[in-house]
Amino acid sequence: MTSTITGLPDRYRPLDEVGPEERTDTGVIHCWRAKDRILNRDVAIRVHVPGGPASRSWIARALTAGGLATPALAMVYDASEGTGGESGVAYVVNEWIEGETLAERLEAGPMDERQARTVLRRLAEGVAEAHRVGLAVGGLSPETVVLRPNGLVGLRAVPAATGSVQDDIAALGALLETCLTGRRAGGGTPVIHQPDLAALVRRARSTEPGAGLASAAAMAALLAERPRSHASVPVRDRDESDSGWLRRLREHREVEQQGPAAPAAPAVPAAEEAPHRLMPDTLPPVPPGRAGRRQETEDESWASDDADGFLADVDDEDDEPRSGLSRRLLVVGLPLAALVVVVLLALWVGNNLLSVSDEVDTTPGSTPTAPASSAPAEDAAEPPAPAGAPVALAGGAVFDPFGDGEPENDGDVPASFDGDPATAWSTLNYRGSADFGNLKPGVGIVYDLGSAQPVGGVTLTTTTPGIVVEVRTGDAPDGALEAFPVATSGTVDGTAELAFDEPVTTQFVLVWVTGLVPAEDGFAGTIAEVAVTTAG
Repeated sequence: MTSTITGLPDRYRPLDEVGPEERTDTGVIHCWRAKDRILNRDVAIRVHVPGGPASRSWIARALTAGGLATPALAMVYDASEGTGGESGVAYVVNEWIEGETLAERLEAGPMDERQARTVLRRLAEGVAEAHRVGLAVGGLSPETVVLRPNGLVGLRAVPAATGSVQDDIAALGALLETCLTGRRAGGGTPVIHQPDLAALVRRARSTEPGAGLASAAAMAALLAERPRSHASVPVRDRDESDSGWLRRLREHREVEQQGPAAPAAPAVPAAEEAPHRLMPDTLPPVPPGRAGRRQETEDESWASDDADGFLADVDDEDDEPRSGLSRRLLVVGLPLAALVVVVLLALWVGNNLLSVSDEVDTTPGSTPTAPASSAPAEDAAEPPAPAGAPVALAGGAVFDPFGDGEPENDGDVPASFDGDPATAWSTLNYRGSADFGNLKPGVGIVYDLGSAQPVGGVTLTTTTPGIVVEVRTGDAPDGALEAFPVATSGTVDGTAELAFDEPVTTQFVLVWVTGLVPAEDGFAGTIAEVAVTTAG
């Protein structure tokens, strides 16, 4: 027996109608909160009028959604056609999600950046799960998105009657804009103050080839990045492309990671650059140093005082006969003696200064050189990267020793370390199983660090969460798989930091994918970003 109100089985007792009507090309869908009499729990029951052939594609979509298990999407408990054929109804029974709808929350004003990132990231992760099984969710609106009491988020109406993957991505962008501005997307020109989120909204809603987001998983990965201080990030002009802005942001990161510049070598005083050379048969010049001048002054004073005292003593001895010749000799000879003493002292000081100057000239490294001559030495000895800092990758190449010769998207390898998580390298699609269709044990990318360096771990980002990887190291970019010992391994869900048990000094790092995840027409895996970090 079916309910006289909705034509549903007696098991479900409708309580009240919730949410807006969903009008489609095949009919109208109403949503009710209902009680499951058998299991004694609340459910959401959605009714398609009319039933019959018009509703069968929707029922088929609901049965596909029944295999999903993610908190971001309401679970599908049941899906069937009711009684009455084309004059009756079809229904889908969903999990009832308790909480405040996004529309109700935004009545109090827009969300802050952190909350908006969290809500949309969790929702995008759930939508990405549906896309992996070939299901476009549809129905993404503030009235159907519910904020659960435990901080999670859920979509109440799963699935909509129709939808496409690109429509889901555009709807996620519109929801992000609504969360940040408090206004519906398309209602005027709302201002998003965060440049990276404004770019993400534009990319999600873009229909231009090559300008939009590749997947909902890519959006989730971008939203998972830690919010940055926007005071140091340049804001783009409207006509600046996303790729240009991301490039500038990466250059800004590299400048911050390089640290302060090395101090310049101190300048050498002009007087010390070139010591005076004596010509044969000439007297040395007066030394320019302060110590030399002070010594000369003291010597001259001593000689003068001594001569004056000696003359005074001679004048006082009246009883001693003194001839005019001897007096003249004394008057003339004493100043000459003082002059000789000064010259001898000057020679001694000058020779010592010249000897020290010659040693400085001929001893390598004894005198700092001018900044211009020190530049090659600074270039040749660059300071080592700080512990935990990312290593600049010199390049990468596909490593496929068990392949049949078919390229494994070799041209997309640079996308795995270009600083943009929205671009990625992907394996080929393999049918039959996640173990590469039982054709080979894996495939990967070898990254060249440029030189042997101590490595402590690798941070990986993927747009296909759930892939299984091994991180291996080696001394050469090719050879057998056994030439690359395993340093660490794990499952990558979005972004994962895989630390080595012990630091490894190596030039080549191999990211070896061993397990794929469901994708369109089979199984595949992606590597969106790789960051090799130095050992701590």
